[in-house]
Amino acid sequence: MSQSIKPFKVDIPQSQLDDLKARLANTRWPDTETVDDWSQGAPLDAVKSLCEYWQNNYDWRRCEKELNHYPQFTTEIDGLEIHFLHIRSTHENAMPMIMTHGWPGSVLEFMNVIEPLTNPTAHGGSASDAFHLVIPSLPGYGFSGRPAESGWGLERIAKAWISLMARLEYTAFVAQGGDWGSGVTSAIGHIHPAECLAIHVNMALAQPSAEDMASLTERDQKALADIQYYFDSDSGYAMIQKSRPQSLGYGLADSPAGQAAWIYEKFHRWTDNNGRPEDALTVDQMLDDISIYWLTNSGASSARLYWESFDSIFATPMTIPCGISIFPKELFRPVRKWAEQIYQNLIHWNELEKGGHFAAFEQPEIFVNEVRACFAKIR
Repeated sequence: MSQSIKPFKVDIPQSQLDDLKARLANTRWPDTETVDDWSQGAPLDAVKSLCEYWQNNYDWRRCEKELNHYPQFTTEIDGLEIHFLHIRSTHENAMPMIMTHGWPGSVLEFMNVIEPLTNPTAHGGSASDAFHLVIPSLPGYGFSGRPAESGWGLERIAKAWISLMARLEYTAFVAQGGDWGSGVTSAIGHIHPAECLAIHVNMALAQPSAEDMASLTERDQKALADIQYYFDSDSGYAMIQKSRPQSLGYGLADSPAGQAAWIYEKFHRWTDNNGRPEDALTVDQMLDDISIYWLTNSGASSARLYWESFDSIFATPMTIPCGISIFPKELFRPVRKWAEQIYQNLIHWNELEKGGHFAAFEQPEIFVNEVRACFAKIR
């Protein structure tokens, strides 16, 4: 197996961008929803407005330029081509950190935290806060390869990330993630290779024990209600992606409006907003992310991670030093004592006042402060 690391630049053919505009112009729309809110999914008028902007005003080349501002590479690990950003700090004692996105995210989630993490002295921190960053695209996502066989679940991805850090000659590193990135990061923590010093997650999955259930506080009850709401009313997308990703993929591969609506609804539901996803993220930020899914045709391949790993998303107990940041609009907000049953060496815990599921994307400054505070404890 080749262990070469090859430079990579994003360069989408103009023909693909022209095809996107033509497909958007020819969208066949469904009839409008029968409610005046988002309870049946993304409203027709909102999706039409988003797609009109995508067709007529959005500039992919701007996003491409912003991505290509940072060093990007590909390398083959375990038979699969992995795409990653690798940004080294100028500070001598910077700590290597691998950061993992989730669905429906991408490496773009981290764009506004790269500079503060790698160059902290220019962003309110000190040289001792510096990180070298490795930001890979998950298998089947973005510019990484698509697995041609089953078996690429959380543990296999975690092992690939450990191999990637070794290939980059990092003998000690930390790991961070949210959503599926939290699952991958927790899997690294469970494996606990000697070179991984600590982990940090911004979506912690933990449940109460039978003993906990006997004495629930109001905060405990709210945490349980959040879990129940997710599985009762907010997990339809996950049930489809974990059971029939291929069937779903035909629509996502053929219709940019369909791909946009599938992700846009999650930006509404999972961000800390005042009723509109645009309260938390700009239209360009959302379309940058949606465009990566469309232009790389990764609707089906990204969904397969649910087929592989959704039933094993709850982490198993681990003793690696761990930090957890709980954002108020996160899908799951376990209480500390539940989390400590899984993350048994908790070095950082904080419940924030602002932010949602896409922590680095929505609240980059808060996110950076959390990561700095967590890993300062093991430097």
